[in-house]
Amino acid sequence: MTFRTGPTNLLTDVAGLRVGNSSDAKLKSGVTAILCDEPAVASVQVLGGAPGTRETDLLEAHNSVETINALVLSGGSAFGLDAASGVQAALREQGIGFQVRDNRIPIVPAAILFDLQNGGDKQWGRYPPYRELGYEAVMSAGTSFEIGTAGAGVGALSAGLKGGLGSASTVLPNGITVAALVGANPTGSVTVGETKHFWAAPFEIGDEFGGLGYPQPLPPDSSDVRLKFREMAKAGANTTIAVIATDAVLTKAAAKRLAIAAHDGFARAIWPVHTPVDGDLVFSLATGRSKVPLDHDGAIDLFAAAGATMARAIARAIYFATPADNDLLPTWRDKFA
Repeated sequence: MTFRTGPTNLLTDVAGLRVGNSSDAKLKSGVTAILCDEPAVASVQVLGGAPGTRETDLLEAHNSVETINALVLSGGSAFGLDAASGVQAALREQGIGFQVRDNRIPIVPAAILFDLQNGGDKQWGRYPPYRELGYEAVMSAGTSFEIGTAGAGVGALSAGLKGGLGSASTVLPNGITVAALVGANPTGSVTVGETKHFWAAPFEIGDEFGGLGYPQPLPPDSSDVRLKFREMAKAGANTTIAVIATDAVLTKAAAKRLAIAAHDGFARAIWPVHTPVDGDLVFSLATGRSKVPLDHDGAIDLFAAAGATMARAIARAIYFATPADNDLLPTWRDKFA
């Protein structure tokens, strides 16, 4: 089966979604908000050993709330969970949320990555800035947004290279779109050994992250375990957090399966992954805008594309990262281009 990208190769190729980024260059951190034009079915799968989350229990299929209004990916470790409060505030001002009598409650699950030790100034005083960054991210939301050193990916790092925010999309033969958005901050490596070649190369469409393929032959150090700052790894200073979205019509249980399938993209793009010191997590969203329910074959195609699309988004996060003052690691382009 031949896949093609959507028009922008971004998460917003899924109809009904908008994305906003905000960041602080001095802080070297930021927030990405994913907004649903109408409440969307959602779920989550956590496979890392050190997650940081908000409102993930409600996403399980056996719990009552069926749809959500937004998702948040944030830097800042546990401090970054405040970003969801800023997103909630902005949505409440717009009259968006779950109606309970006279109250409207925006449903905004969130996840964070660790970027506290990346060369940025974290002396913010009494309260961290993430609530305001979350509000700003909503105010900037649209169907076009930056990737690389942007939003939740501003302070991200990987093994030997600067990390970032990545996105990719895929249009299936039945017309359904699936797309990924990821804050790539893993303890592991996204490139093969010490080479410039991405582990995600077999899934690349065109030259969206360089068109390099795999090195031939594979270098003898391909399977070596390369970690970002081993002393930071011991402290759990990592995490790849992501969203996989589709315009297909899914139940909450099927959305859970979509999140599980998207984790295969982590394994295809990062080595090692899902470690005890990563908080690896995938949220899933189904807007239903295509009006297309899935049959058995369509579901298999969707779940396969979810893993491939996620792998591409991770590679694009690192490929599009740009340098900034006080960086601890080089960008892929500075090292290899």
